[in-house]
Amino acid sequence: MTNTHILGSRAVNVLATTALACIWLLFSVAHWRAFQASGDWSYLLFVASETLVALLFVLRSEPAAVSHSPLDWALAIASTGAPFLFIPAAEQALLPAARVLMVAAIIIQIAGLLSLNRSFGLVAARRVIKTNGMYRVIRHPLYASYLLGYAGYVLSNTSSGNILACLAAAALLVARLYREERFLSRDSDYVLYMRRVKYRVLPLVY
Repeated sequence: MTNTHILGSRAVNVLATTALACIWLLFSVAHWRAFQASGDWSYLLFVASETLVALLFVLRSEPAAVSHSPLDWALAIASTGAPFLFIPAAEQALLPAARVLMVAAIIIQIAGLLSLNRSFGLVAARRVIKTNGMYRVIRHPLYASYLLGYAGYVLSNTSSGNILACLAAAALLVARLYREERFLSRDSDYVLYMRRVKYRVLPLVY
């Protein structure tokens, strides 16, 4: 059986969705309890942003072409699930004020997701290229918001487990970004977009 048939099979999709749903449920319950204990709305915003990612993935549009590489799918699933490993630890906060970074990142993320709407996808796929808003400045504003959010979360919920989860999530996200651009650069329109917008996630740096 080819990679296309395996990755597109109902069994694989159901298995991946079920696994992510179970992790999401544990993540959501933990953050709801943290909100009840602390009254900190950033916990609910964090859950809302990650839930929106999951919903848009389910409702995504059919792409003109999608990667069937097992590595791309593994990176997409792993990088999506990694943030669900974060555990509230506000009592150990290295920098409590970093919640501001987390809230800012979540607002940017939700705005970016709503802008993409059904053009959103977890696996590299050729859809309508978005060039408005933040996409005029950096090519991956969503990834930028994820990284900013991870940093804000760890600084305001500091623990060895969260630090490891942050490093893993960031590494998976960067690897996913490289693989995604490798796939998208097969499209001449995207190559032109890459020439117009030089930076991936941080203007003047990267």
